[in-house]
Amino acid sequence: MNSPRILFVGPMLGTNPGWVPNPMEILAPYLEARGYTCLFSSRIVNRYARFADILQTLYTQRHQYDVVCLQVYSGPSFVVEDGTSVLAKALCKPVVMVLHGGAMPGYMKKYPRWSRAIFRRADAIVTPSMYLAEAISDLGFQAIVIPNIISIEEYPFTQRNSVRPKLLWMRTFYEYYNPQMAVRVLEDLLHDFPEAELTLAGQEKGTEGEVRRLVAELGLGERVHFPGFLDAEKKRGVFSQHDIFLNTTFIDNMPVCLLEAGAFGLPIVSTNVGGVPYMVKHEQSALLVEPGDVKAMAHAVRRLIRDPQLASTLSSNGRIMAEQSSPERVVPLWEELMRKFASSSVDRSGRKPSTEKNPCAASAA
Repeated sequence: MNSPRILFVGPMLGTNPGWVPNPMEILAPYLEARGYTCLFSSRIVNRYARFADILQTLYTQRHQYDVVCLQVYSGPSFVVEDGTSVLAKALCKPVVMVLHGGAMPGYMKKYPRWSRAIFRRADAIVTPSMYLAEAISDLGFQAIVIPNIISIEEYPFTQRNSVRPKLLWMRTFYEYYNPQMAVRVLEDLLHDFPEAELTLAGQEKGTEGEVRRLVAELGLGERVHFPGFLDAEKKRGVFSQHDIFLNTTFIDNMPVCLLEAGAFGLPIVSTNVGGVPYMVKHEQSALLVEPGDVKAMAHAVRRLIRDPQLASTLSSNGRIMAEQSSPERVVPLWEELMRKFASSSVDRSGRKPSTEKNPCAASAA
């Protein structure tokens, strides 16, 4: 039985300098090593040009793929996913939709009819966490939970049996990731730990200037560092120099940054939002605080510094949490899903399945 050829559709921007890879870009090489053909659309950064490229690729390469794996995000991207799914179904291609983003539940509640119209075109719906699976069930759809994947072998683990006040924050500089909270936490900690330092790493997306101004206003310039976007090599260096990872977001789903922090062995202090409590357990693999509560997050950091046993527990359990997203665990789940579409795939001689079994076959030719 031939493996279905997969077209991954969405913001596949990881080959562009300074952009985080889409989880599907990490998954694809592992599938290719198992005999799958993986195509991508689109690598273009501009949203509108990317949409045009996606539609063009769907049509012009329609004989080169069997299954569309469509990445679904809320906000303006919903227009892209709407148009893409319409064309894919017109071409009689099976569509696997992969839901992303902590804002998705609120968006579905705001636009339930539009959401249902799009999701009805899916032959399967995948979410990386139970958080989104439960949210989409409220609309009457069942999702398959497959965690986000990380190349765990690229994250050398260091057990932290005690920690220093060396804080790391790594996200895109979006407003809802709330990097200002990390700065305020550092300010609070300096009263007890004058040697404390904070690194804020990530791609600028609108708030870095505001954060830099806050750092200057508080007189923390010598204590806060901005290394910019971290590629894989830089991550290994920066994470090895820090001991505690801060996640300050207002909205989240299954943040890859927490997987990475856990994989490297940094104890995690995070806001208790969205899908985060589905990933980590308070007091076991992270310390969780309410969003925006600077005092609570600073207190959690103090606990880690003053309680080596707690730090050690979070460090070791964080690695265990990250290993749930290893290729060894995640890739077989994708293979199991994709095998369901193998029987409807075009065979490699170019012959279509019988139209008696697949009434779309003639129109897709």
